[in-house]
Amino acid sequence: MKINELKSSLTSRKKSKRRGRGSGSGLGKTSGRGVKGQKSRSGVSINGFEGGQMPIYRRLPKRGFKNPFKLKIQNINFSMLNNIIKKYNLNPQDLSEEELFSKNIFKRSKGKLKLLNVGKLDTTTNLEISYASKKAIENLEKLGGKIKLSKK
Repeated sequence: MKINELKSSLTSRKKSKRRGRGSGSGLGKTSGRGVKGQKSRSGVSINGFEGGQMPIYRRLPKRGFKNPFKLKIQNINFSMLNNIIKKYNLNPQDLSEEELFSKNIFKRSKGKLKLLNVGKLDTTTNLEISYASKKAIENLEKLGGKIKLSKK
């Protein structure tokens, strides 16, 4: 501990102001809210109100939209496949997307899988997957593997 890390016992536990505890507290009677009016009462809901002027959330234009039909797709590549096969002791001869989801290697809720051509594959693999890039399919078939695209 250094001297600049020491905290004063006076300021380190400063007590919060107790409102509405008598006139001697400095915040008695109206508790610092002033007198009358909507803001002096509880349950005030005038956050966006600008006194007759058009509020900022209505002056600014709307932007963009969320596409409800957007496809969720997760990427998987040859480097990841190598690591997954080694780590989880999977059989590379019959590897499927369903197997990767059932063993919780990938989350089904994050979307279907797409194979991308990144890295090198160590073993020949027969793969069943939703999507794959053309180069990835080419490279997999060069190694003697087969790929089955299953768009459910």
